[in-house]
Amino acid sequence: MTDSDMARDVQAKVTSPDPPLWTADFRLFFTARTTSLLGDAMLPVVITAAVLRAGYGASGVGYALAALVGPFAALIIFGGVLSDRLGARRLMIVSDTARLCFQAVLALVFLLGTPPLWQILVLLALVGAGSAIFQPGVASIIPRVVRDVQKGNATLRISESVTTVIGPSLAGMLLVVSSPAAVVALDALTYAVSGACLLLLHSVPMGPAARHGASSFRADLVEGWREFRARTWLWSVILVFMLWQLAGAGPSMTLGNSTLVTDYGASTFGLVMSSLGAGSVLGGLIAIRFRPRHPLRAGALSMILWTLMPLGVALGLPAPFIAGCYAASGVGMAFWVVMFHTSVQTHIPQDVLGRVHAYDAAGSLVMKPVGQAAAGPLALVAGTVPLLCVSAATAIVACVLLLAIPAVRDLKRVEG
Repeated sequence: MTDSDMARDVQAKVTSPDPPLWTADFRLFFTARTTSLLGDAMLPVVITAAVLRAGYGASGVGYALAALVGPFAALIIFGGVLSDRLGARRLMIVSDTARLCFQAVLALVFLLGTPPLWQILVLLALVGAGSAIFQPGVASIIPRVVRDVQKGNATLRISESVTTVIGPSLAGMLLVVSSPAAVVALDALTYAVSGACLLLLHSVPMGPAARHGASSFRADLVEGWREFRARTWLWSVILVFMLWQLAGAGPSMTLGNSTLVTDYGASTFGLVMSSLGAGSVLGGLIAIRFRPRHPLRAGALSMILWTLMPLGVALGLPAPFIAGCYAASGVGMAFWVVMFHTSVQTHIPQDVLGRVHAYDAAGSLVMKPVGQAAAGPLALVAGTVPLLCVSAATAIVACVLLLAIPAVRDLKRVEG
């Protein structure tokens, strides 16, 4: 199926100027995603508390969080192949079931005493691997459960923004009144809710999209890469974002967050992060209504707002102004994410969408931990403020590069 075939197929689904969003299947999928995202937002806080209480210190926390994220980044491409081969919905249900079991075992080992660190790391790695086979299916299912793909993505982005604010706070409150083991167990139940909702979907088949003949796992992997590489606009965006993650987002998250805590206090940090979440909600609301003819062009322009995040901290602005900078950054980032995901889901054929999404997700994430890890040592040499200024400058360079690439700048919107 070519891009033009895909565009006609998506266009054919639009039977009214404003197709309904909240169908029964979209409500189920929205519940599944929101519940799952809430659990994902709670888990790092719970794991941090549990590992510290077990006596493994900050190093143990670092190992634990790396064990959770590492397998996700390493295996998501293979998850994309499996999603297209076996069916996105089926694989997501399997993932939810597996993560429910692994996290239940993790809760049990914490309940029974102080588990060895290696047990914690292995179980968290298995949870991360489960996330890697879950995520590619998200992109494949959205175009099947909603006619207006942009509105669906924007709504889900709002939900994600809310859960990133509520999740850590909820985990913190639960840890005050109960043990880490109990909160880990409660968090595991989010996978049960997600899996049950996915099981009840009607418009998404349990099996894969139509396939033409049998093919090997390796052939499917190569086909996904070929489809990814064939679209200049897609791989160009990923290359630019690799630069941004390395020299922009990585230093900003590491140095910006630590500076806020040390110079302004934990309560101000919480206020600023809540402002970021509120801005992301606003960005999602704008994306529901605003439908640019060239979505990636509009998204790149909106990303300029992100520069305010590192600049506000670098300039030492008063806390309310920094909160405003973070809110504006949230607006820009949320709008870009909706424009990009909608472009991918409406321009890529359904039968390879899981693999292509896996390649773009892996490429987008690969440089993030490098930038975060390098920021601290570099700050000791160059200073925090100069690196935050470099972070802001990198974001501007990234926006200029996106706008300078004709395939990105001129990509047209597909109605869907």
